[in-house]
Amino acid sequence: MRTKLKITEGIFPMPVLMVATYNEDGSVNVMNAAWGTMQERDTVALNLTETHKTVQNIKARGAFTVSIADAAHMVEADYFGVESGNKVADKFARSGLTASKAETVDAPVINELPICLECRFIEYQNNEYGCGVIGKVVNVTADESVMVDGKIDMSKVNAIAPLRTWPAIRFMVSLPSDSFIIPLKKNQANNKAITEQIGTIQNN
Repeated sequence: MRTKLKITEGIFPMPVLMVATYNEDGSVNVMNAAWGTMQERDTVALNLTETHKTVQNIKARGAFTVSIADAAHMVEADYFGVESGNKVADKFARSGLTASKAETVDAPVINELPICLECRFIEYQNNEYGCGVIGKVVNVTADESVMVDGKIDMSKVNAIAPLRTWPAIRFMVSLPSDSFIIPLKKNQANNKAITEQIGTIQNN
């Protein structure tokens, strides 16, 4: 016996991706993208609308990076998802994270996140079934902390994913020995609380 459900997000887990770009003034902008995947081994597709500051930056710079969000930086990843770069120009600075220039493209690498894909902008698809931002992966780097014998050990990455349940949206954290779920703060009323959490982390 099967229960009929409304059409919703039925494929999971999907990774929480941190998409980083440079603003016009050279400052760093990062957004949380829950809708993104690999089209091929070296091609990234991000379902982002053109109203995002990130998309404007990608078109202007011709490049972006995609980092895998991890459990250690869940609060920061949450903050990047609820605060808009169109409204808060220095939201990356407020997060307390740091960035370095990518080796191969005109985009920043978030130093604290374990895996980063450096991408060259290919095109923006805005037709009815378009995917949004399409990028070519030209370089991949990983922190030594997640490497074993020259390869990435995903159990050390502790990547997080949005677990889409009905009706709530939550972050699911996959850990080597266990997993746990906490609510994802999606409304703007929680921005102050998230900012305070970030401040607490920075002060500890």
